[in-house]
Amino acid sequence: MSQMFTLESLNSLPLPAFSAAIGDVFEHASWVADAAFGHRPFATVAALHEAMMGVVRASPPERQLAFIRAHPELGSKVKRLDLTADSQAEQGSLGLDRLSDAEFKTFTALNEAYAEKFGIPFIICVRRHTRDSILKEFRRRLDNDADTERKAALDEIALITRLRLVARVDGPGKPKTEGRLSTHVLDNVSGKPAKGVRISLYEIGASARSLLAEALTNSDGRTDQPLIAGGPLRIGSYELQFAVADYFAANGTAQSDPAFLDVVPIRFSIAEPEGHYHVPLLVTPWSYSTYRGS
Repeated sequence: MSQMFTLESLNSLPLPAFSAAIGDVFEHASWVADAAFGHRPFATVAALHEAMMGVVRASPPERQLAFIRAHPELGSKVKRLDLTADSQAEQGSLGLDRLSDAEFKTFTALNEAYAEKFGIPFIICVRRHTRDSILKEFRRRLDNDADTERKAALDEIALITRLRLVARVDGPGKPKTEGRLSTHVLDNVSGKPAKGVRISLYEIGASARSLLAEALTNSDGRTDQPLIAGGPLRIGSYELQFAVADYFAANGTAQSDPAFLDVVPIRFSIAEPEGHYHVPLLVTPWSYSTYRGS
């Protein structure tokens, strides 16, 4: 894990130490921190990040292009010795370093088509996407022109480095980088929160589904912790499953045999990685409803 610095301490460091502290936030580009150094002191973490991105956006086209090209392809099975620890962790968090043969073939074809058309690697903030979302963006962006894609690459680099900087620097004015998924179950028979409902959360992919979290509702009908928190939500499709028949049976509520509603599935999509998605369930043995709450 990288060392954590306070914004106050960064503002007081000499140039070599300042660059050593945050120079690797931008992929193979410590020159970004070197140039941002002259804009100190930074009042907020967001201002520090804006200054660093300002350096990148204002750099000569040739240097900017070389900087973009220094980023790795997605989904490569070749261990690149020059791959940064951050890039390894980001791709590994989505399993892009251990693709199946079919997935690897798909990523390879898209990487090659993109590089041939634009002359740069496809760049996306992996931590804000599911695999399905990345592949969708890959195909969509292949229809863009070169100028649009260079801008898109820089915008994604801004998202990537914002996450890296927030993990490295503690201080006032951090940019928003975290989303949250929560739920709440209300028993419409008793008119009270439903305690003891077993909940399972799945990511629904094009070829598979994976269990992300399991929880029981507490006396307030909520889970003790958000189902997802502590980072951006990944754009994609999800399903919440609520074991309502077991809940009503445990509470002595009359049901048919077998129960009309056993496990209630709610399938939904996340489009805002830094948003709060609250997916409540209002339920009886015979009916249910949901909505996006707050």
